[in-house]
Amino acid sequence: MIVSIRIDERLIHGQVATMWTNHLKADRIIVIDDQIVQDEMEKDVLKMAKPSSCKLSISTIKGASRRFNAGKYEDERIFILVKSSAILVELLENNVNLTEINVGNMSSKKGSKQITKSINITESDIENFEELDRRHVKLFIQMTPNDEKKNLISLLKEN
Repeated sequence: MIVSIRIDERLIHGQVATMWTNHLKADRIIVIDDQIVQDEMEKDVLKMAKPSSCKLSISTIKGASRRFNAGKYEDERIFILVKSSAILVELLENNVNLTEINVGNMSSKKGSKQITKSINITESDIENFEELDRRHVKLFIQMTPNDEKKNLISLLKEN
């Protein structure tokens, strides 16, 4: 059972490893990223950063989609972490049921605009968020579990 999906370019860091994982009572963190799967050093860093109370899976988009669609994680509380909005659109295209996404840290990059202190988005991100919204996926911003949820689409319309 997916308990949360978060876009966070830092993936597993203090806030995720302690606050979010404990708040969600997650059994497993799944990092979905085609490049990280091939990077042994980055995989080792993620393994060291994960809380001891959780299992960790690092998967390609296709591999994760296959496992979710086969019901592999139904008995676990899953916390999904991705670096980009594009990964989530691809998961939807692979028939993975996404209902709600927490948009966390997205760093400044060429062509991006800042919409909050920690979130910078590109035109490509806007298109992906609009596609997710069209498919009835709720998009919100919540940096820590104690923060109020803010509707991302409403914030995009204001900017």
